Amino acid sequence: MRAPYTQLFVHLVWATWDRLPLIRPEDESRLYSAIFAKCEELHCKAIAVNGVSDHVHALIRIPATVTIADWVRHIKGSTSHLMNHEIAPQRQFKWQGAYGAFSVSKAAIDKVADYVRSQKQRHADGRLIGELEQCEADE
Repeated sequence: MRAPYTQLFVHLVWATWDRLPLIRPEDESRLYSAIFAKCEELHCKAIAVNGVSDHVHALIRIPATVTIADWVRHIKGSTSHLMNHEIAPQRQFKWQGAYGAFSVSKAAIDKVADYVRSQKQRHADGRLIGELEQCEADE
């Protein structure tokens, strides 16, 4: 049986509870590795994952069989469990319920991947793209 061919790229951003600085530098490697691994399990391709102490960005290629909401649910659930049971059980780790998701054209992949990978420097320099930092709808 043939499968559909899609090129669906999404830039996602989600934050810690109340934007608290819950992601410590020593947590990042395992946290981001877990996101890459979960993507593979979901048959998605993580192109770039990075963040700062209070939020994470991911650029992914997502198949037609996975909804964005399901992807977010799986990623948040597995990483919350990892943080609370293995990485930092002494801290109470929690993600915010909301998230931002932005479609990305194939032509913009390298630019968005660079944006994700340079999060720490961009935050330090104040070189942010406001819309790409948004995790919840304006009210």
